[in-house]
Amino acid sequence: MSLRLLIGAALALGLVLPVARAAQAPHAIEHSQWNAPQKPFRIYGNAWYVGPYGLSSILLDTGQGLALFDGDLPESATQIEAHIRELGFRVRDVKWILNSHAHSDHAGGIVALQAASGAQVLASAAGKRELELGGADPGDPQYGSAPQYTPLKNVHVVRDGEILQLGHVAVTAHYTPGHTPGSTSWTWESCAGRRCLHIAYVDSLSAISADSYRFTDHPAYVGSFRKTFATVAALPCDILLTPHPDASGFWEKVAQRKSSTDVTPLVDPKACRDYAADAAKSLDARLAEEQATKR
Repeated sequence: MSLRLLIGAALALGLVLPVARAAQAPHAIEHSQWNAPQKPFRIYGNAWYVGPYGLSSILLDTGQGLALFDGDLPESATQIEAHIRELGFRVRDVKWILNSHAHSDHAGGIVALQAASGAQVLASAAGKRELELGGADPGDPQYGSAPQYTPLKNVHVVRDGEILQLGHVAVTAHYTPGHTPGSTSWTWESCAGRRCLHIAYVDSLSAISADSYRFTDHPAYVGSFRKTFATVAALPCDILLTPHPDASGFWEKVAQRKSSTDVTPLVDPKACRDYAADAAKSLDARLAEEQATKR
Protein backbone atom coordinates (compact mmCIF):
# COMPACT_ATOMS: atom_id res chain seq x y z
CA MET A 1 0.00 0.00 0.00
CA SER A 2 1.29 3.49 -0.82
CA LEU A 3 2.21 6.00 1.87
CA ARG A 4 -0.69 8.23 0.85
CA LEU A 5 -3.15 5.35 1.21
CA LEU A 6 -1.69 4.25 4.55
CA ILE A 7 -1.97 7.71 6.05
CA GLY A 8 -5.36 8.27 4.47
CA ALA A 9 -6.60 4.98 5.90
CA ALA A 10 -5.44 5.92 9.39
CA LEU A 11 -7.18 9.27 9.20
CA ALA A 12 -10.31 7.64 7.89
CA LEU A 13 -10.35 5.34 10.89
CA GLY A 14 -10.11 8.34 13.18
CA LEU A 15 -12.51 10.67 11.38
CA VAL A 16 -14.91 8.43 9.47
CA LEU A 17 -15.12 5.37 11.71
CA PRO A 18 -15.04 6.84 15.23
CA VAL A 19 -15.43 3.44 16.85
CA ALA A 20 -11.73 2.99 16.15
CA ARG A 21 -9.70 2.78 19.34
CA ALA A 22 -6.02 2.62 20.14
CA ALA A 23 -5.28 -0.24 17.76
CA GLN A 24 -6.34 1.86 14.79
CA ALA A 25 -5.04 5.22 16.03
CA PRO A 26 -2.77 7.10 13.61
CA HIS A 27 0.26 6.61 15.88
CA ALA A 28 0.01 2.87 15.18
CA ILE A 29 1.43 3.48 11.71
CA GLU A 30 5.18 3.00 11.64
CA HIS A 31 7.08 6.19 12.25
CA SER A 32 9.06 5.67 9.05
CA GLN A 33 5.88 6.16 7.04
CA TRP A 34 4.92 9.35 8.86
CA ASN A 35 8.48 10.58 8.58
CA ALA A 36 8.85 9.93 4.84
CA PRO A 37 10.95 12.60 3.04
CA GLN A 38 9.24 15.66 1.62
CA LYS A 39 10.94 18.66 0.04
CA PRO A 40 10.12 21.93 1.77
CA PHE A 41 8.12 24.52 -0.15
CA ARG A 42 6.28 27.81 0.17
CA ILE A 43 2.61 27.47 1.05
CA TYR A 44 1.77 31.15 0.65
CA GLY A 45 3.54 34.40 1.40
CA ASN A 46 5.65 33.99 4.51
CA ALA A 47 4.38 30.46 5.34
CA TRP A 48 6.41 27.37 4.41
CA TYR A 49 5.97 23.62 4.74
CA VAL A 50 9.05 22.11 6.42
CA GLY A 51 7.76 18.82 7.81
CA PRO A 52 8.05 15.27 6.50
CA TYR A 53 5.34 13.95 4.19
CA GLY A 54 3.04 12.54 6.84
CA LEU A 55 3.28 15.22 9.54
CA SER A 56 2.99 18.98 9.18
CA SER A 57 5.56 21.41 10.45
CA ILE A 58 4.91 24.97 9.35
CA LEU A 59 7.55 27.70 9.28
CA LEU A 60 6.47 31.34 9.46
CA ASP A 61 8.89 34.15 8.62
CA THR A 62 7.80 37.00 10.88
CA GLY A 63 10.43 39.46 9.65
CA GLN A 64 12.00 39.47 13.11
CA GLY A 65 12.61 35.77 13.62
CA LEU A 66 10.99 32.51 12.63
CA ALA A 67 7.98 30.80 14.19
CA LEU A 68 7.65 27.03 13.86
CA PHE A 69 4.37 25.18 14.31
CA ASP A 70 4.95 21.64 15.63
CA GLY A 71 8.11 19.54 15.84
CA ASP A 72 6.60 16.19 14.79
CA LEU A 73 8.29 12.93 15.83
CA PRO A 74 11.57 12.88 17.76
CA GLU A 75 13.23 11.56 14.59
CA SER A 76 11.63 14.34 12.50
CA ALA A 77 13.74 17.08 14.07
CA THR A 78 16.78 16.44 11.86
CA GLN A 79 14.66 16.61 8.71
CA ILE A 80 12.91 19.79 9.84
CA GLU A 81 16.23 21.47 10.61
CA ALA A 82 17.56 20.46 7.19
CA HIS A 83 14.45 21.85 5.51
CA ILE A 84 14.80 25.18 7.31
CA ARG A 85 18.40 25.47 6.07
CA GLU A 86 17.44 24.32 2.57
CA LEU A 87 15.04 27.27 2.32
CA GLY A 88 17.87 29.65 3.19
CA PHE A 89 16.89 30.26 6.80
CA ARG A 90 18.94 29.61 9.95
CA VAL A 91 17.73 27.24 12.64
CA ARG A 92 19.00 29.60 15.32
CA ASP A 93 16.55 32.22 14.01
CA VAL A 94 13.59 30.09 15.12
CA LYS A 95 12.42 32.14 18.11
CA TRP A 96 9.06 30.50 18.81
CA ILE A 97 7.80 26.91 18.60
CA LEU A 98 4.01 26.63 18.80
CA ASN A 99 2.33 23.28 19.46
CA SER A 100 -1.00 21.95 18.19
CA HIS A 101 -1.21 19.06 20.64
CA ALA A 102 1.21 17.22 22.85
CA HIS A 103 1.29 13.75 21.29
CA SER A 104 4.66 12.39 20.23
CA ASP A 105 3.94 12.74 16.50
CA HIS A 106 3.59 16.52 16.82
CA ALA A 107 5.61 17.35 19.93
CA GLY A 108 8.27 14.65 20.15
CA GLY A 109 10.77 16.61 18.05
CA ILE A 110 10.36 19.87 19.95
CA VAL A 111 13.03 19.08 22.56
CA ALA A 112 15.74 18.75 19.90
CA LEU A 113 14.48 21.74 17.92
CA GLN A 114 14.37 23.90 21.02
CA ALA A 115 17.92 22.87 21.91
CA ALA A 116 19.14 23.67 18.40
CA SER A 117 17.44 27.05 18.19
CA GLY A 118 16.95 28.31 21.74
CA ALA A 119 13.30 28.99 20.84
CA GLN A 120 10.52 29.62 23.33
CA VAL A 121 7.86 26.90 23.30
CA LEU A 122 4.24 28.10 23.38
CA ALA A 123 1.15 26.04 24.23
CA SER A 124 -2.20 26.17 26.00
CA ALA A 125 -2.36 25.64 29.76
CA ALA A 126 -3.36 21.98 29.38
CA GLY A 127 -0.88 21.60 26.54
CA LYS A 128 1.93 22.84 28.78
CA ARG A 129 1.04 20.18 31.35
CA GLU A 130 1.11 17.38 28.80
CA LEU A 131 4.32 18.63 27.15
CA GLU A 132 6.03 18.75 30.52
CA LEU A 133 4.79 15.20 31.21
CA GLY A 134 6.23 13.96 27.94
CA GLY A 135 2.77 13.11 26.66
CA ALA A 136 1.74 11.15 29.76
CA ASP A 137 -1.34 13.14 30.78
CA PRO A 138 -3.99 10.99 32.55
CA GLY A 139 -6.67 13.37 31.25
CA ASP A 140 -5.89 12.56 27.62
CA PRO A 141 -8.32 10.06 26.01
CA GLN A 142 -5.28 8.28 24.54
CA TYR A 143 -3.44 8.05 27.87
CA GLY A 144 -1.78 4.68 28.20
CA SER A 145 -1.71 4.04 24.46
CA ALA A 146 0.01 7.10 22.98
CA PRO A 147 3.85 6.90 22.95
CA GLN A 148 5.74 9.12 25.38
CA TYR A 149 8.75 11.33 24.66
CA THR A 150 11.35 13.45 26.43
CA PRO A 151 9.48 15.96 28.63
CA LEU A 152 9.87 19.64 27.86
CA LYS A 153 10.72 22.32 30.37
CA ASN A 154 9.72 25.96 30.75
CA VAL A 155 6.79 25.90 28.33
CA HIS A 156 5.11 29.31 28.07
CA VAL A 157 1.31 29.32 28.44
CA VAL A 158 -0.75 31.17 25.84
CA ARG A 159 -4.29 32.13 26.80
CA ASP A 160 -7.34 31.24 24.75
CA GLY A 161 -7.88 34.04 22.24
CA GLU A 162 -4.53 35.65 23.00
CA ILE A 163 -2.97 37.51 20.09
CA LEU A 164 0.79 37.06 19.94
CA GLN A 165 2.80 39.68 18.13
CA LEU A 166 5.60 37.60 16.65
CA GLY A 167 7.76 40.02 14.72
CA HIS A 168 5.50 41.62 12.10
CA VAL A 169 2.88 38.85 12.32
CA ALA A 170 -0.09 38.61 14.70
CA VAL A 171 -0.85 34.98 15.59
CA THR A 172 -4.01 34.14 17.54
CA ALA A 173 -4.30 31.09 19.80
CA HIS A 174 -7.62 29.24 19.89
CA TYR A 175 -8.18 26.55 22.51
CA THR A 176 -9.76 23.60 20.69
CA PRO A 177 -9.81 20.71 23.22
CA GLY A 178 -11.10 17.29 22.23
CA HIS A 179 -8.44 15.26 20.51
CA THR A 180 -6.39 16.13 23.60
CA PRO A 181 -7.26 18.38 26.55
CA GLY A 182 -4.64 20.92 25.46
CA SER A 183 -5.34 20.97 21.73
CA THR A 184 -4.77 24.42 20.26
CA SER A 185 -5.36 25.91 16.84
CA TRP A 186 -3.57 28.96 15.48
CA THR A 187 -4.56 31.61 12.94
CA TRP A 188 -2.69 34.42 11.21
CA GLU A 189 -2.63 36.42 7.99
CA SER A 190 -0.04 35.82 5.28
CA CYS A 191 0.41 38.15 2.32
CA ALA A 192 1.91 37.90 -1.15
CA GLY A 193 2.05 41.27 -2.82
CA ARG A 194 -1.21 43.04 -2.06
CA ARG A 195 -3.21 39.86 -1.47
CA CYS A 196 -3.52 38.72 2.12
CA LEU A 197 -5.12 35.44 3.16
CA HIS A 198 -6.19 34.02 6.51
CA ILE A 199 -4.35 30.82 7.34
CA ALA A 200 -5.71 28.47 10.00
CA TYR A 201 -3.51 25.73 11.46
CA VAL A 202 -6.29 23.70 13.04
CA ASP A 203 -5.54 20.85 15.39
CA SER A 204 -6.77 17.28 14.95
CA LEU A 205 -10.47 16.84 15.74
CA SER A 206 -10.68 13.03 15.75
CA ALA A 207 -12.21 11.26 18.75
CA ILE A 208 -9.55 8.58 19.23
CA SER A 209 -8.88 6.92 22.57
CA ALA A 210 -7.28 4.11 24.49
CA ASP A 211 -9.33 0.91 24.69
CA SER A 212 -10.63 1.63 28.18
CA TYR A 213 -11.77 5.20 27.50
CA ARG A 214 -15.42 5.99 26.79
CA PHE A 215 -16.34 9.52 25.81
CA THR A 216 -19.85 8.95 27.16
CA ASP A 217 -18.33 8.65 30.65
CA HIS A 218 -16.97 12.19 30.35
CA PRO A 219 -19.89 14.52 29.48
CA ALA A 220 -17.98 17.69 30.36
CA TYR A 221 -15.19 16.67 28.01
CA VAL A 222 -17.70 15.96 25.25
CA GLY A 223 -19.19 19.39 25.88
CA SER A 224 -15.79 20.98 25.38
CA PHE A 225 -15.34 18.95 22.20
CA ARG A 226 -18.65 20.26 20.82
CA LYS A 227 -17.63 23.82 21.68
CA THR A 228 -14.44 23.20 19.70
CA PHE A 229 -16.43 22.38 16.57
CA ALA A 230 -18.18 25.76 16.82
CA THR A 231 -14.86 27.51 17.42
CA VAL A 232 -13.23 25.91 14.38
CA ALA A 233 -16.22 26.57 12.14
CA ALA A 234 -15.99 30.29 12.97
CA LEU A 235 -12.24 30.71 12.40
CA PRO A 236 -10.91 33.09 9.73
CA CYS A 237 -9.94 30.40 7.26
CA ASP A 238 -8.98 30.96 3.63
CA ILE A 239 -6.34 28.21 3.80
CA LEU A 240 -6.77 25.26 6.17
CA LEU A 241 -3.69 23.41 7.41
CA THR A 242 -3.80 20.45 9.79
CA PRO A 243 -1.15 18.51 11.78
CA HIS A 244 -1.79 15.46 9.57
CA PRO A 245 -1.80 16.97 6.05
CA ASP A 246 -4.19 14.39 4.61
CA ALA A 247 -6.85 15.30 7.19
CA SER A 248 -7.50 18.46 5.18
CA GLY A 249 -6.77 17.02 1.73
CA PHE A 250 -3.61 19.11 1.60
CA TRP A 251 -1.59 16.96 -0.78
CA GLU A 252 -4.43 16.69 -3.24
CA LYS A 253 -4.70 20.49 -3.26
CA VAL A 254 -0.94 20.92 -3.65
CA ALA A 255 -0.97 18.53 -6.62
CA GLN A 256 -3.46 20.82 -8.37
CA ARG A 257 -1.17 23.86 -8.25
CA LYS A 258 -0.04 25.03 -11.68
CA SER A 259 3.11 26.56 -10.20
CA SER A 260 4.79 26.99 -6.85
CA THR A 261 3.08 30.38 -6.49
CA ASP A 262 -0.40 29.20 -7.50
CA VAL A 263 -2.47 29.44 -4.33
CA THR A 264 -5.91 28.94 -5.91
CA PRO A 265 -6.25 25.18 -5.13
CA LEU A 266 -5.38 25.82 -1.48
CA VAL A 267 -8.04 28.48 -0.94
CA ASP A 268 -11.39 27.30 0.40
CA PRO A 269 -13.27 29.66 2.76
CA LYS A 270 -15.55 26.75 3.75
CA ALA A 271 -12.72 24.41 4.69
CA CYS A 272 -12.79 25.01 8.44
CA ARG A 273 -16.59 24.70 8.57
CA ASP A 274 -16.51 21.45 6.62
CA TYR A 275 -13.66 20.08 8.74
CA ALA A 276 -15.60 20.82 11.95
CA ALA A 277 -18.86 19.41 10.57
CA ASP A 278 -17.23 16.14 9.54
CA ALA A 279 -15.59 15.80 12.95
CA ALA A 280 -18.89 16.48 14.74
CA LYS A 281 -20.56 13.67 12.78
CA SER A 282 -17.73 11.32 13.70
CA LEU A 283 -18.01 12.17 17.39
CA ASP A 284 -21.77 11.59 17.25
CA ALA A 285 -21.22 8.19 15.67
CA ARG A 286 -18.62 7.32 18.32
CA LEU A 287 -21.02 8.27 21.12
CA ALA A 288 -23.83 6.26 19.53
CA GLU A 289 -21.56 3.24 19.25
CA GLU A 290 -20.61 3.54 22.91
CA GLN A 291 -24.25 3.77 23.95
CA ALA A 292 -25.15 0.74 21.84
CA THR A 293 -22.42 -1.38 23.44
CA LYS A 294 -22.94 -0.17 27.01
CA ARG A 295 -23.52 -2.96 29.50
